[in-house]
Amino acid sequence: MSKGVSLALALAAVALAVAFAGLIAFAHAHPGAVPLVFWFATLAAWAAAWWLNQRLVAAMARRASGSWRDILSPMLFGLVVFAMWEIVCVGGGVPFVLLPPPSAILGKLATSGAILVPDFVQTVLKSALPGWAIGAALGFAVALLCDRSPFLRRGLLPIADFVSALPIIGIAPIMVMWFGFDWHSKAAVVVLMTFFPMLVNTLAGLAAAPAQERDLMRSYGADWLTTLWRLRLPMALPFIFNALKINATLALIGAIVAEFFGTPIVGMGFRISTEVGRMGLDMVWAEIVVAAVAGSLFYAGLVLLERRATFWHASMRLQ
Repeated sequence: MSKGVSLALALAAVALAVAFAGLIAFAHAHPGAVPLVFWFATLAAWAAAWWLNQRLVAAMARRASGSWRDILSPMLFGLVVFAMWEIVCVGGGVPFVLLPPPSAILGKLATSGAILVPDFVQTVLKSALPGWAIGAALGFAVALLCDRSPFLRRGLLPIADFVSALPIIGIAPIMVMWFGFDWHSKAAVVVLMTFFPMLVNTLAGLAAAPAQERDLMRSYGADWLTTLWRLRLPMALPFIFNALKINATLALIGAIVAEFFGTPIVGMGFRISTEVGRMGLDMVWAEIVVAAVAGSLFYAGLVLLERRATFWHASMRLQ
């Protein structure tokens, strides 16, 4: 990207930011009563943001991947979406109970740390993460046993398909009755949700080693454990990381939903269900934001770890 193009895009971004700031300020000055020309100006600003993002993507495509500038396009898109959200909610007079504007959600985030932090600890650190780790470890261990026992594999895989189809709302009350109202029952739900994806993906990964390489290991006199460690587990790593990333999302969803069916007076699921009944939609969205940020950071950490562990794999070289 030449310096002239970079400067032009930077000036366009600054002008766009000023335009959206002016639109937001005007919407707050006339909530629910903006004139029709205001919406035409908003659409024009949206079109200008679309054009700028297209130019930015085209300019980034000419540079090597991995540059820090690669985050500019998604960041610009996200900021424009939030600006449009604020403008539509405030300028259009959208009822607060239907959709609060981002400014109200950010305000609730800034003033509710004493509530959000204990909820985060209860749901993410005590329920989702332990359940995710235990479910992944158990699924991996059972996959190794199934690899050694075709009889066990043929018996467990149909059960895996059956359990994967079970709804969380049917499992969670049973886990609460078995393990109590504290985080143990929520972690048990997460274990059940994450066990079978890890089992199925690990088995698929262990079967991914080509027959030619397996024959070569046998010709060297390698036993099952040596072949597993030297060949089959490295080949299975992309499948294992795929399961870990899938389970990262499932764990958070399972822990939050399980809290709807019995929990101490703390936790994201408890807070969401309580605040919905009180019409406190800003707190509901604040909890959603915390969950989304935590899940995204967890997923990003797994992606970085995967790139370190499987840098040699073709799927990584193509990125």
